[in-house]
Amino acid sequence: MSSLQTTLQNFPYRIILGSASPRRQELLRSLGFAYTCQPINADESFAPNLKAQEIPLYLSAHKSKEFPHALANDELLITADTIVWCENQVFNKPANFEEGMAMLKRLSGRMHEVFTGVTIRSAHNSVSFYDCSKVYFKNLTEEEITYYLTHYKPYDKAGAYGVQEWIGYVAIEKIEGSFYNVMGLPVKLVYEQLLAFVK
Repeated sequence: MSSLQTTLQNFPYRIILGSASPRRQELLRSLGFAYTCQPINADESFAPNLKAQEIPLYLSAHKSKEFPHALANDELLITADTIVWCENQVFNKPANFEEGMAMLKRLSGRMHEVFTGVTIRSAHNSVSFYDCSKVYFKNLTEEEITYYLTHYKPYDKAGAYGVQEWIGYVAIEKIEGSFYNVMGLPVKLVYEQLLAFVK
């Protein structure tokens, strides 16, 4: 058995993912780490003066602080938040069809940035970091937007879209940066930071 396989299978911390996102759960599982999932019910509001990466960095740290019990010495908590940032404005999760339509019309034919902030915290240490990916959308027709919103109902997703869904197939011309960051978790950075906790 290789040393890496030993590290992954016998990771000295019990990892807790503080997220209900099935995409984050899938990505963390694919890294090879065992974990349990304990979603955190935290207020996701933030100060209006925060910009770009400051928003998900604040929210990931805030979610970590809202975890309902103290961490044991062998526990490690991961929290994350993802936003879409376009033309100096944050695009959160749309409340309804109309908001989703308005967001996707704004993103159509433009480049936007996806920021994901992550906080990894143990009983004695904490680190927060972020990743940024640039996503380029083609010009979308209203019919395409309507089809996507009607069939996929992306109301739990920042910017009203999921990169791994139909709109990602037909709308995205290119991505500069991590695809997985756009999905909701910068797995390369998470992997590196988890290993750093055991060095």
